[in-house]
Amino acid sequence: MAQTIYFNLMGINILHKPAINFKAMSWTDRLIVFSGVGFGSGLIPKAPGTFGSAFALLFIPIWLHLGFLNSVFAIAIMSLIGIYICGHTAKVMGVHDDGRIVWDEFAGQSITFLPLIYLGQMNWLWLLVGFALFRLFDIWKPWPIRVIDRQVDGGFGIMLDDIIAGLWAALCILIYFYFTVA
Repeated sequence: MAQTIYFNLMGINILHKPAINFKAMSWTDRLIVFSGVGFGSGLIPKAPGTFGSAFALLFIPIWLHLGFLNSVFAIAIMSLIGIYICGHTAKVMGVHDDGRIVWDEFAGQSITFLPLIYLGQMNWLWLLVGFALFRLFDIWKPWPIRVIDRQVDGGFGIMLDDIIAGLWAALCILIYFYFTVA
């Protein structure tokens, strides 16, 4: 009995990451969970968040094509939908904010690049800088990211810490351009 409580505290697995059994899911759960794990990019055994963030770089041509304001709108929609996707994926997987859930990385990484899209400064160097900054803030979790990560539950909490990491990274880029571009 005590072991069951330890392994399954309040219905959430706290010890290990269970295998994802897509075959046992309904087709809607499969679609949602597959989206939640970043279309498979979050299933990489080592550093799934980094692979999910790298996969999110594939959205950049879309953001560039849409332009700044439409990208802001699309990323906001992506984030709102992500609250449901991440929350439902965590529920189906039985693990809150499992590292394999990377839809939140898609939104956070995309937010990082908004200043570059606005300023027309997207290039390979800034792509790498933005990627590194987002990963730094997502892993390091400075205030308030760490507080949100620990205290806000559900899909909203899963999404919000990465959104704020993206905002921190975007702010760093904006500060750089503010002080260096005449």
